[in-house]
Amino acid sequence: MLLRGAGWTNPPEYDGSGRVSWFVEVLTEREDSRPEIERFLCRVCDPLEYDDGMSTADTVRQCLNQILEPERLEVSYAGSRPVIGERVAQGQPRVVLEPGDVRERLCRWIKDDKAVELLIVRLVEVQEAEVRAPLLALFGIGSFIEGLLYLVLVERFPELEQDGFPAQNGKRVPAKHAGLELLLNIAHERNLIQLDAKSFMEPIRNFRNYIHLRRQRESDFIPDGDTVTMCWPPVQALLNDLDASATETSGV
Repeated sequence: MLLRGAGWTNPPEYDGSGRVSWFVEVLTEREDSRPEIERFLCRVCDPLEYDDGMSTADTVRQCLNQILEPERLEVSYAGSRPVIGERVAQGQPRVVLEPGDVRERLCRWIKDDKAVELLIVRLVEVQEAEVRAPLLALFGIGSFIEGLLYLVLVERFPELEQDGFPAQNGKRVPAKHAGLELLLNIAHERNLIQLDAKSFMEPIRNFRNYIHLRRQRESDFIPDGDTVTMCWPPVQALLNDLDASATETSGV
């Protein structure tokens, strides 16, 4: 079940042989696919996989991190969602999103190939701006998430595009006017993302307000590369949740 829920392109079916030998063989076959291995490692550390939740999950994570230390990798949590990143001298691990892996995942969720490519372009541009233009990178991350959630939601729930998105005031917002806050709320209500993934996206959503110079001046907000670095774990957690919900929907 762990393997099926890991967001792999072709989840394996148990062949009835010895479980340990089969498990080792499946992982060995994917040793050249770092993204799939990383998603599996995150799944192993997911509190949702254990009856007592975080207690056992964090114990597994600590043991796993000892094994990963020579590779300079570390599993951490964004809220209670596991993410894997590269060890750095200080602070939390640096999460790196590989455009090729993200494209592969998006193609499983979204049928519009052109839209997928536009999202990938935004991701690449954000990563290029991370150090030299961190404020623009923050805007780009919010834009990437907004576009991603919109496309996934209307793909899985076509009535949203036709009838609009239900707002808290009981009215419906035309799909083309649905903002990031509403998209996050609906994605959580429809069980596409967990509450912690939604909650940790709120600061990223708020960063977009600084596109107005007046707001930035009033708050004296000056982001740097570290600010952007802290945004990637919530983004990775959200992607992992979308993977898990897609697997559950397909019944894989």
